[in-house]
Amino acid sequence: MITSVTAESINITEKSQEFDLDPSIIENSPVIQQWIKEIPDVADKIVHEPSFRTRYRFGYSQFPSNNNSGGFFIGVEDVFIGNTPLTFSANYNSDLSNSSNPKNERLSVGGNVQYYVFPLGNYVNFAPMIGYKYMETNGYNTGGVNLGFKMAFALSPQGAADIFFTQSFVSPSSNDEVGITQINVGYAITKNLRLSTEIGWQNSIKQKDSQVSVGFEWMP
Repeated sequence: MITSVTAESINITEKSQEFDLDPSIIENSPVIQQWIKEIPDVADKIVHEPSFRTRYRFGYSQFPSNNNSGGFFIGVEDVFIGNTPLTFSANYNSDLSNSSNPKNERLSVGGNVQYYVFPLGNYVNFAPMIGYKYMETNGYNTGGVNLGFKMAFALSPQGAADIFFTQSFVSPSSNDEVGITQINVGYAITKNLRLSTEIGWQNSIKQKDSQVSVGFEWMP
């Protein structure tokens, strides 16, 4: 251990003289130490290292358009499929009422895949999406192909803070078509845990619905 520490100290001293830096600056900077050992491939990191992370979500939902009934949601966002820009997302959302009136019931379940067009390290990204969604709300139900897109705005890298905007259409071009707009804002309170808020609107020929959710997101 003494030999290792001594060798490390000698290396820091040598590098501080080489780069004309105070040894304490190098010792307290992991970034400088990394660059001294090996210059990273910045271009490759921008392409393959995402500015956002996979998020496992759970929390409480309020449905203003369903007599302000309360419910819950669970889901996962942007599970990366291999070393590619392709991700998978899934969610389940339901009210908690025991009412026998079907107009007060709310259910939504589905899954999508997204393909991010720009390098994953970008602070702004765009992803076309396709999947399946089934929903029950205000006495009617529908399900089918879910087509749309997602916009990612990484305000701070690696999930510290970001905004996601999603626009999609369930059963597009049919009589049961439903347009879904969602805005999700997340802010990290620890390295792995975030607070999140989501506002959503559903617009169909039969009904306009709204939803507000507050919860937590776990980032592995």
